[in-house]
This record gives sequence, structure tokens and C-alpha cells, in this order.
Amino acid sequence: MTTALAPPLLEDTKLGPNAGGLYERLNIWTGLGFGIFLGFVAWVVSHATLQGSNWGSDMVVTCTMLGWVIGFNIGIGTFNAPIRWMLGHDQTHEDELYVAGVGQGRHRYLKYCTDHKVVGTQYLVLVMVLFAVGGTLAMMIRTQLITAHSSFLDPQTYNAIVTVHGMVMIIATIVMVSGPFANFIMPIMIGAKDMAFPRLNAMSFWVIFSAVPCILATFFLGGVNAGWTTYAPLSVQAPPAMDAFAMCIIVFVVSVTVAGVNTIVTVVTMRAKGMTMGRLPIFTWGSIIGAGLGLYAMPAFLLAMTMMITDRVTGTSFFVAAYGGSGWLWENVFWIMGHPEVYVILIPPVAAVLEIASTFARKPVFGYKVAIAGFVAIASLAIMVWAHHMFTTGWAPNLAGPFMLTTELISIPTGIIFLCTIGTLWKGSIWTRLPMYFVYLFIWNFIIGGVTGIYLSDVPADQYFHGDMFVTAHFHYTLLGGAMIGATAAVCYWFPKMSGRMLNERIGKVAFWLIAIGIQVTYFGQFWEGFQGMPRRVAYYDPQFLSANQMSTIGAYTLMAGWLVFLYMMLHGWRNGKIAPANPWHSKTLEWKVPTPVPLENFLVDPVVTSDPYTYGEGVPDGQEVPDFAPSDDPELVPAGSAGSGAQTDAGGDH
Repeated sequence: MTTALAPPLLEDTKLGPNAGGLYERLNIWTGLGFGIFLGFVAWVVSHATLQGSNWGSDMVVTCTMLGWVIGFNIGIGTFNAPIRWMLGHDQTHEDELYVAGVGQGRHRYLKYCTDHKVVGTQYLVLVMVLFAVGGTLAMMIRTQLITAHSSFLDPQTYNAIVTVHGMVMIIATIVMVSGPFANFIMPIMIGAKDMAFPRLNAMSFWVIFSAVPCILATFFLGGVNAGWTTYAPLSVQAPPAMDAFAMCIIVFVVSVTVAGVNTIVTVVTMRAKGMTMGRLPIFTWGSIIGAGLGLYAMPAFLLAMTMMITDRVTGTSFFVAAYGGSGWLWENVFWIMGHPEVYVILIPPVAAVLEIASTFARKPVFGYKVAIAGFVAIASLAIMVWAHHMFTTGWAPNLAGPFMLTTELISIPTGIIFLCTIGTLWKGSIWTRLPMYFVYLFIWNFIIGGVTGIYLSDVPADQYFHGDMFVTAHFHYTLLGGAMIGATAAVCYWFPKMSGRMLNERIGKVAFWLIAIGIQVTYFGQFWEGFQGMPRRVAYYDPQFLSANQMSTIGAYTLMAGWLVFLYMMLHGWRNGKIAPANPWHSKTLEWKVPTPVPLENFLVDPVVTSDPYTYGEGVPDGQEVPDFAPSDDPELVPAGSAGSGAQTDAGGDH
């Protein structure tokens, strides 16, 4: 038998002095500088020429935000490659290696970098920042509501905070799994060396980065008090802050759409030899189905915001009733995006939960093909149920029955996915590490979020609950208690591969219990408020709702304490955690078959896939159970006979 020598690592390549060209001089600071400069120039020019015209302030804000976004992306290097290509001077091989981060060390995380692992890490940090912003705003909301007539915030500021909190959290949850893990983990999981379009991948991150200051600027432009749904005509009549809000969404949708296309093309065209569609890990299926659903849903959001901003700056009348516009148009276009968007958020973390459950139960995913069919059915039905958000409006009453039926049907594939998760754990040889704690919490919360959602799909019940805090509690149990907790499990699971270090599980368990208790107290309090009839989005309320609000606020402070402990655990792990082995969980998927840290091109030898990724227990005689995991906190202690059997590859990074 002969042993093939692995090729030299590309990251050890010595680059020439001219490698990188202009990229060598560009980083996040030049991006900020160019963005501020071009935004200022756009403000000066538009203020001088447009301020005195109709819709002058809206035009000035729109031009300023557009100048900032374009300027930042010029300064970070987003447009370098296409401009050089158009000029007939495409990048050299050395330039491409430089842009991929070779020889830059930690500085590559602050630059335009095409390495999918760097982009995934950048997304993870951005998501943490977005959750910090959204969580801080949430605590301001709950602080206001701790008494019936608090003077902490005035109603205008309160409504502006509610709006930005809602949209920041929506943005964060859409990218919390598709950003970090579909970038860092998924390409390795399918045996690819990178994403299909590395430059577009880097662009998608820095474009979404440039969108964030736009939404934060709304606080300095009068605030948006129309709620995160920004219903017309409220959005058309809002202060100029609405223009910055709309620009954020337009830029965000461009980023998400580009990233979704990249994810799908990567899976379709760059799988390793032997990696058939039937052998794809379940997380990969969740990533491409979520991305595909996003390609349907998100352009509707772009369309709605574009029509709304043209009403504000050019005098069109899509939503202006006095000139023939219609608020119904906004509601339909918005919810054509808004309901599928919930499943764009949910599908990837639920798939990650199935992946984790399989690893720690040492069993194949129960009903693998059924679970995939369930995800496809959810995505298909999600595009048909937008109007159940409008049961109480009186729009199309004859269609209420079909929409109610379709909405209730979506609970069937959702229940199937849930049963696949339970079936994966059932009679498994379960190793309860920190990721599994959050898997259990996900299951508990998802039951509550799913069951309470059934009531809102029923017209008579929705007539009572619509517009009150019951809806808020259901929504947060589903997205925070379900999707976000699933994403938290994914962080705990893939953190060793992304950072090269292990998390401190003692700190993690403290965070877990604070988070778990905080969720139940916060949102059961809001269910209580809803049953009492308390409306949503109110800064002041009747004293009869005081006890329920105090309960919810105490829970929110407990929940925030848990997230702060979790953040401390991550920062501690990143800096001081124990060095992680290549495969601490002894999983079968390909991302655990490469060294840690992962080489630039991922695999030292191209992998050849010979089986599915869930071959736990192969080689165990009939009737003999796989031994339980050793009762130890050492991740390298695994059950005898379960590790090393049923390998997925003939050749891989650590083989």
C-alpha cells in the first residue's frame, strides 16, 4: 500500500510584495472613512439641491444613506474585483490568495476576505452584536412596562424602540444560522473547498454590515413609530427616519438574496465525490431549503420597501389613499414576505438541532427522508398562508376558510419534524453535553410555540387574541425559544471547530438555567397579559395588567442575565478555552474530519464519501447495545465501540 503525500498548505505560501494590490490598503477603517465621507458629500449635495423641493427631507436622508452604503463598500473593497475585471486586469493568483487571507493573521477578520471560514466567523460576531443591540432595546421596553404609567420613556420614544428592536432581531435571526454556520460549516460538511462564489460571499457580509448603521440612525432622525411591520399609511407618514429604515431593509435583502443563491449553488455543484443528495447531512438540507424559501420571500420585502420609499421621495401613490393607493397592498406584499420569513428563520436551526441530536444520541437521524420531506412541505405551505395575519381586517372574508385550513395544515409537517427529533433521541445512547441541554430546551419551547400558534390560525380565536400580548408571547416562544435556542445549540456544538477551543461547560450550564427559567417566566407572563386582554405596543396600560407585566419584566431580566453569562462563556472560551481536538464529539460528518484549525482549502486530501453521515453503531453485533458514554466532562471519553466505526470518507483531513 502506498501513501500519497498531502500537498503543501496554501496558507504557508510566501506572497510577493505586490500581492493583493489595493486590497492591501483597505480594511474596515477605510470602509468607515469612505462611507462617512461619501455619506457627507451626498448630504451636502442633496441638501443644497433637493431640500427645498417636495419631499426634500426624505430625499436628503435617502441620498445620505445611499452614499454611506456605497462609500463603505468602496472603502472595504467590495467592488475592487468587478471593476478590475471590467478594466481587463483581473486578479492574479497571488492576489486571490491575499484576498483569501493568506499571510494576514487576525487582520483578515477586519478586511474583505473570501475565505468562507473567515466570513462565517465575521457573521457570528455581527449576529452577537445585533442580539446585544436588540436585547438592550428589549430591556428598555420591559423596564418601561414594569409599572402601569412609567416615566422611563415617552410614548414616541417607546414606539421607536419597539420598531427597531423588532427589526434588528428579525435581521439577526434570519442570519444567525445561515450566516455563521452555512458559511463556515456547510461547505466543509459537503466536502467543498470554499463557497461557489467566494467574492460574492465576502460581499454579502460587508453589505449587510453597511445596512446596520442605517437602522440605528433612525433614532437620530425622529424615530420610526410604525412598529416592525411598518404598515402603510403609517410608514408613508412617518418622519425621515423611515427612509433610513427602508434603506436598511433594501440593502439587507440584497445581501440575503446573494447569500441564498451562493448557498444553493455551492451544494448543487461542489459536493465531494460520492456525496449524493441522499447522503447530504440534514443541516445541509435545512440550509438549502431555508435559502430557497428566502429567495421567494425576501424580494417581496424589497418590493414593499422600494414602493414605500418612492411614495416618500418621488410622489408615487402605491399606498397613499388620497391618490388611489391602498393600505391593503402593503399588508399583502409585506405578509407574502412575513410568514415565509418565519420559516426562513426556523428551518436551518431546526435542521441543526437534528444534526446535534444524531451526534449525541449516537443514532442516525430518525426518518431522514421524512424529515427532508417535512422541510419541503413547510416551505411549500409557508408561501400560501400569508393572509392569516389579516383575519381581523375584513379583507377577503370568503377566503378566510381556505387560508385557515392551509395555515392549520402547516402544523402537520412541523409536527413530523418534531417527531423526527424525538425519534432520533428515543432509546439513543445519549451523551448530555452543553449542546444537548439547549436541544432539550428547544423541544420544550417549540411545543409551546407551536401549540399556541394553532389558536391564531383559527378565525374565532384570532378575533380575540389578535393584537394583544398573546401573539407577542407565541411569536417569541417560536423565534426566541425555538429558533434562537436551536441556534444557541449550534453555537455550542460547532464552536470548537470554528474557534479551535472548547467552551467551559460549567459556565454554560449556569447560562442555560438562567435562559431556560427566564424564557418561561417572561413569556408565560405575556400569555397572562394576553388572556387578560392587554394590547400590544402600548407604553402605558391599565393597572389590572400590572402583576402580569411585573412577572414578565422579572423574567426578562433573568433572561438577559443568562445571555450575558453565555456571552462571557463564549469570550472566555475564545481566549482561554481548552484547545479543542479535531473531533471532540466524535461525529461522523465531514467538518469533523479536517484538522483544527481548518486549512485554507479545508481538506489536505480530497474526500471520497462512501456512506451516509449517520452510520453510528456499525459493527456492533445484533442485539448488543452501544455502551453508554463515560460519566466524565472530558470530551474525548466516548463509548467503546461507537467512535471510529462507519467512517464517512476514504480520505480526509485527519485520516
